[in-house]
Amino acid sequence: MRRDYSTFLWLLKLGALPNLYFVLCTAALRADPYIVVPAQTFFAVSIYRCVFPVHYEHFVVFHDSVWSSVFATRLLATFSEVAYIFLLAHVLQRLNVHNAAWVNAVAWLMVLQVVVCQVCVWVAILTERFRFYFYEELGWGLMYAANAIASAYLYLTVDTLAGKETLLQLNLIFGVGYMPFQIVNVWKVYVQAKQQGDAGEPWTVERWATGLRRAIHMKNRRTDAVAWGGLVGAIWMAGYWATLLPMWVYCIVRVFATD
Repeated sequence: MRRDYSTFLWLLKLGALPNLYFVLCTAALRADPYIVVPAQTFFAVSIYRCVFPVHYEHFVVFHDSVWSSVFATRLLATFSEVAYIFLLAHVLQRLNVHNAAWVNAVAWLMVLQVVVCQVCVWVAILTERFRFYFYEELGWGLMYAANAIASAYLYLTVDTLAGKETLLQLNLIFGVGYMPFQIVNVWKVYVQAKQQGDAGEPWTVERWATGLRRAIHMKNRRTDAVAWGGLVGAIWMAGYWATLLPMWVYCIVRVFATD
């Protein structure tokens, strides 16, 4: 019997509450808009994703409603993920007080990489080719590795962080803890891509239009573990939308709001 994730998906909605709290708290803080606006974008989209979760592969949804749309979720997530990585890159640049050129370059390359990841996931959704999910996940691994390496350098070389070394420590802790999980995730997506192979319809205008219509209208309501990515998928959803990442982003805003 397949494990049912209904209870987990209902509990995931509770993740909207801390995100709502973070939105309200950051709205009351006086801080750099390059910090606050990306953070609030991330919180707001996380609320939506907790309440109306979807899984892009095979257009899986929890609720068969107009609000559960792979297209709408991915559109919002595109802004959210670019904002999130821009925030991490901005943190690196703010803490790069000695203006090390390679750290600034890494920060901008992270922003460029997240844009590439968005292109990959859109292609994967609209063409239903799993290998582009692999490219996307590989890109996320590279971004977090780059963020951790730059953070380690700044932590070891900068002695005028004015209490912001906590952010670099969090970058390192998350990087070390995340990479094993991401390696498993990348391997899982790679296996799925190999199983699917390169078979598929040619990349014609009609094919893209069909993929777009399916992303907007198709709702494959399922609650079994396989449809939601199993344990890896559950950990990813809970950590990304409801717990670890929202708390990390909120910590960034709070630290910079003390200036």
